[in-house]
Amino acid sequence: MKIQTIFRIVFLLFLFQSCNSIPPPEPVLPIPSNAQMDWQEMEYYGFIHFSINTFTDVEWGYGDKSPELFNPTELDVRQWARVAKEAGMKGLILTNKHHDGFCLWPSKYTEYSIKNSPWKDGKGDLVKELAEACKEFGLKMGIYVSPWDRNRADYGKPEYITYFRNQLTELLTNYGDIFEVWFDGANGGDGYYGGAKEFRKVDKKNYYDWENTNKLIIKLQPNAIIWSNNGPDARWVGNEHGFAYNTTWSPLVRDSIYGGMPNFKDYAAGQENGTHWVPAEADVSIRPNWYYHKSEDDKVKTLKQLLDIYYNSVGKNSSLLLNLPVDRRGLVHENDEKQLKKLTTQLKEDFAKNLILNAKTLATNVRGKAADYDSNNAVDGNKETYWATDDEVTKATITINFDEPTEFNRFLIQEYIKLGQRVKQFSLEAEIDGKWQLIDNQTTIGYKRILRFKTVKATKIKVNIEDAKACPLISNISVYNAPLIVDVPKITRNKQGEVSLNVPEEGVSIFYTLNGNTPTTTSTTYKNPFYVDTPTTIKAFTLDAKTNRKSDVISKTLDISKKAWKITDSKGKQFSQNAIDDNPFTNWSANKIKLSNTKIDLGKITTIKGFTYTPTQSRWISGVITHYTFYGSTNGKNWKKLAKGEFSNIKANPIEQKVLFTKQASVKYIKIIADKIMDDKNTAVIAELGIITK
Repeated sequence: MKIQTIFRIVFLLFLFQSCNSIPPPEPVLPIPSNAQMDWQEMEYYGFIHFSINTFTDVEWGYGDKSPELFNPTELDVRQWARVAKEAGMKGLILTNKHHDGFCLWPSKYTEYSIKNSPWKDGKGDLVKELAEACKEFGLKMGIYVSPWDRNRADYGKPEYITYFRNQLTELLTNYGDIFEVWFDGANGGDGYYGGAKEFRKVDKKNYYDWENTNKLIIKLQPNAIIWSNNGPDARWVGNEHGFAYNTTWSPLVRDSIYGGMPNFKDYAAGQENGTHWVPAEADVSIRPNWYYHKSEDDKVKTLKQLLDIYYNSVGKNSSLLLNLPVDRRGLVHENDEKQLKKLTTQLKEDFAKNLILNAKTLATNVRGKAADYDSNNAVDGNKETYWATDDEVTKATITINFDEPTEFNRFLIQEYIKLGQRVKQFSLEAEIDGKWQLIDNQTTIGYKRILRFKTVKATKIKVNIEDAKACPLISNISVYNAPLIVDVPKITRNKQGEVSLNVPEEGVSIFYTLNGNTPTTTSTTYKNPFYVDTPTTIKAFTLDAKTNRKSDVISKTLDISKKAWKITDSKGKQFSQNAIDDNPFTNWSANKIKLSNTKIDLGKITTIKGFTYTPTQSRWISGVITHYTFYGSTNGKNWKKLAKGEFSNIKANPIEQKVLFTKQASVKYIKIIADKIMDDKNTAVIAELGIITK
């Protein structure tokens, strides 16, 4: 009798709760599929660009180079996977075939592949090796296949589509699960085309018959995300900087967009009333270009640049696809790996401790006043629970208490996007010294939004949902106190000889020496710019005293300053001073005749042992002097040849060139003659000219 009574009581309680449960809000369409949700939660993964282009030092090959050029000496895909895993990436997408048409797997449909390369005597399969390495390191595998093929004789004809799909079938059936299939919008243009060497234009909207191509992909890899300008599952963010937008919607008017369309950037931020769920993916390279170039070994993005990319992609409702250009050895370069480690370490520290996990909350409205939708759900660390308001309520506030006055500078918020993206406008306030202050005001949230701001110390925060498409659903709110960015200072000197030591973020200390010794915390502390007119080696590092974190030591050697220098023609008329302003990012251009009539006045007789030449440091290299004659003069009329030669490998490595004379010379004037300019051009571009005195 007792057991029956207990059973009845439990049953009645269950029935009572069922009758009084509050149903979840209706979805705001469109909503993500299960595969899209899995993809959204990856957040950050890597791109690998590696092909014949790596060995020809170009970005876009024509498809006319021999497969025998592909011959990495130390190829190790496990190293790629290890670097990606240690960087926090969740997967890798390989450029299996770029525009030149060279295939990194032994495709049976073409001879233009690694099966005809010296690597592993033509018996290798790079895609297979990477798939196995990804599996070993717990990474997901993605594929890139260029729709444009500059090698194929049949490109632009209907039969090419059969070839294209045959290769997709190989890649989607022979290498296990694929998480993303990546197509870019570069379709049609000049190429080799089997020897035709002509320009071919295609109807980008209709030529590839994307509807049926996508059906093939879905049949072979039903859980794969298909990426292109318009998806169908994920879209390009519209730039190659890795930045999403302050207002980024995941919905997209998908059917009105196609790959390669000229005005795609008008749609890149998504649309509030988009018809399909097609979230943004931000792609960017860790270097200026996508393929490896030795000339960019010193141009790997800084820690601050990488952090800005992360916060402007993952932090703005986008995933991040960060490219690693594998070098000619077949390895991720050590400079790239070093910067990735810095990024990983900093992000771990930025998000080390959520300061409001399970904090006390109070909301102005809770859906049906039910615990299932309570505001505490927003701070419980469970992505499947959420705070929701009643259907008619699209403006609401949640207040979160700290246990004590707390410093913070990062704010993270997420919507429960399984039921759609809703929030159109929100703001963050903090109670500081008893008064509410506005910290930030933004628009969309989506899967994830992260705000950065100067450190504040508050007792409470208030999140105001100011406008939404329907009742807001907030699954996560987190607050963090990120440490200062500690990276090597940037040492610069202007034409006047003023030296500045710049750091990514204020608040760290800089210690430096001018005598060549390694600096310590007892060395001179940098406070203001200082002047260096004579040859000097500056060494410096940064320190965050609160955390005792310090950067590596950076060293830079400066020669005499250029404050008295002038660039003039033979008659004394002054030209642009960009070639002697001690700024390698400004340029001066002159044709060969003008350059031969140009001289640099050093201001006084100076004993020099050599000279330096820096070609343009722009992303696209041009006007590089490859062969030179260098002259010196005491009066600007009678010239003596001091050096003549070639800047070896400058095209592949356009960094500062240093030339020492066989014998030192005392001069007041110098000039350089461009005996030959890269690509047989007539105009030289000079970023900087200098002298060596010590």
